Amino acid sequence: MLLTTKQLFQKCYGRYAIPAVNVFFMEEIHGLFAAAQEANAPFIVQTTPFARDYAHPDMLLSMIAAAARIYPNVTFAIHMDHGYESHIFEAIETGGYTSVMIDASHDDFEKNVARTREVVARAHAKNMSVEAELGVLAGVEDDLTVDAAHSFYTNPQQVEDFVKATDCDSLAIAVGTSHGAYKFSGGQGLQFHILEEIQKRLPGFPLVLHGGSNVIPEVVERINAAGGNLKTDAKGVQEEEIRKAIPLGVCKINIATDTRLLWTMVNREFFRDKPDEFAPTTPGKIFMEEYKKFMLKKFDLFGCTNKAGDFSLVDA
Repeated sequence: MLLTTKQLFQKCYGRYAIPAVNVFFMEEIHGLFAAAQEANAPFIVQTTPFARDYAHPDMLLSMIAAAARIYPNVTFAIHMDHGYESHIFEAIETGGYTSVMIDASHDDFEKNVARTREVVARAHAKNMSVEAELGVLAGVEDDLTVDAAHSFYTNPQQVEDFVKATDCDSLAIAVGTSHGAYKFSGGQGLQFHILEEIQKRLPGFPLVLHGGSNVIPEVVERINAAGGNLKTDAKGVQEEEIRKAIPLGVCKINIATDTRLLWTMVNREFFRDKPDEFAPTTPGKIFMEEYKKFMLKKFDLFGCTNKAGDFSLVDA
């Protein structure tokens, strides 16, 4: 069942969160859809402009459509993450997505509003949801890099005016998360006083956490033991922080770094232990199974296991 993110958030708000997972290639899509069908959990599959440039939009959307046929008992949305107008307007016109994100967070408030409002007008005309962003996250994601000096938290005093002016359907906020594998090296964690104030000003409105990966220490250690050279002082979003954020209006939590680290771990260990192997399908099968197990744990953590039953064909 293919839905918009707005339809998903109407049912999950304050009860559970929905993982929004970036995908680049077939094995990730198989693992994600297989896990969701087994868990009976709603989810959001999302692509970035970087992924679209890498694989081509037609390839990505065709793989997602194929997965929906292979795993027919899934409830999901298809979202474009961190889009700019050139990508978003193409996606709106060519179809395939049910939700888009306009990332104008680096602009001043008025320009952010103007750019977001234009995207909302075009997307809503096609019955697509729109995620906007207020506040800037530090870190690295795909080809986007923001240093800590240029990041800033979302100002709670601006959120009401922003949502009213843009008519966006959900809002990505900066409350202490960051993109990439080296987040939280300072150990600051989520700023719940900001999140609580935002919810008070936007009661019932869906909020989004970008940079929601955990950066599992065991995975980093295994990568380095197999020849990697990743820093070991990173700390992602902790499980107790996720549980605390959901009742405060966080409906969508983005995951990208954790799945990349998982891919790296599987492939480094495989070729370390089997140096005579060269077929990509063997580590690919291992990765798909590890990915599935990873996502099953995320569905449980976010509280969305067995929540696909909240939705019916009437919603679609």
